[in-house]
Amino acid sequence: MIQRKEYIEKLKAFKDKKIIKVITGIRRCGKSTLLELFKEYLTSMGISNEQIISINFEELENEEIKDYKKLYEYVEKKLLKNKMNYIFLDEIQNVKNFEKAVDSLFIKKNVDIYITGSNAYLLSGELATLLSGRYVKIEMLPLSFKEYMEISSSNNRSDAFKEYLEFGSFPFINELNKNSVAIKDYLEGIYSTVLIKDIASRKSIQNIATLEMIVKFIMDNIGNITSTNKICNTLNSNGKNTSIHTIEEYISALKDSFFIYEANRYDIKGKEYLKSLEKYYVVDIGLRNILLNSKETNIGHLLENIVYIELLRRGYRVNIGKIGNEEIDFIATNMDEVIYYQVCASVLDEETLKRELRPLDKITDHYPKYILTLDNLPNASYNGIKRINVIDWLLDF
Repeated sequence: MIQRKEYIEKLKAFKDKKIIKVITGIRRCGKSTLLELFKEYLTSMGISNEQIISINFEELENEEIKDYKKLYEYVEKKLLKNKMNYIFLDEIQNVKNFEKAVDSLFIKKNVDIYITGSNAYLLSGELATLLSGRYVKIEMLPLSFKEYMEISSSNNRSDAFKEYLEFGSFPFINELNKNSVAIKDYLEGIYSTVLIKDIASRKSIQNIATLEMIVKFIMDNIGNITSTNKICNTLNSNGKNTSIHTIEEYISALKDSFFIYEANRYDIKGKEYLKSLEKYYVVDIGLRNILLNSKETNIGHLLENIVYIELLRRGYRVNIGKIGNEEIDFIATNMDEVIYYQVCASVLDEETLKRELRPLDKITDHYPKYILTLDNLPNASYNGIKRINVIDWLLDF
């Protein structure tokens, strides 16, 4: 079992605090495993099994308590009156009106609640209203490259990174022993489940073919500035009679299911967020590879995707930077911290290096600036702009 240390530490910090721990993230990214790891931690701290109430709502045996009233009654009967009770509700979105049961349990003094869900609807509507200020969200992502290296059978980090680029970062991939056919089947299963259960069913989307075309368009344009207009025009030119409103609705659903993430543009000189021409990145490169059924792509864009997701994992808000007519790949901000990043497969060519340095040179503030590259060279600095190997950067956290 992979030790998701970063997330475990977050749960430890909130243990016994009067706040609901809400763990979200795409299916199969490790939420259920995280709960199991945390339950092991609790028992190691002397918590008895009777104090732990754990329910996974994707298991058939729990079908009868998918009614919120029955769920509340089931849990309430198991509560120990004179001890702290730790309640784990896994994939809680499968219980209609679950927030009513959660709210009623939350007000009890001897209850510590942990819930997981595979879409952002979990924190919309009544739950957010009922529990405003009383929950903390912990958003999980698939494995970082550093976590992947810890379990990889490849001793060579360059070989491991090639696997990471090809197969992706879902934890169970490691169990499939680099069997590309098995991995493809597994990733296709995740894709189908997310598309049907977390998007189409919950949003009542009937036109699955159009939804899939949008997904493939986004996957094929990772790292490219795009717009709903462009997507709509492309689909209509291919015989799909659709509207911008439909495109926006479907993209919103893809974001809510944690399948894709949107990076908005920020004008550095004007100090304002721009309302169009964003970029999209996929939560896992392996999903992109099986959807497009091709390994031919711009390696720089795949690196961008990995760096973007890693910055999210490290707790940054990430935007695309615009300075004049130039673009900064990423502006990463966290509280008062700001870092600028350019991502490029190689800057061995002098003109390419100049192109990557040019927008960073135009920034007049003194925040750190980096170029991340796959070049296997000693780290270097150009007027304070640091060039480092992207694998070094991924492992240095």
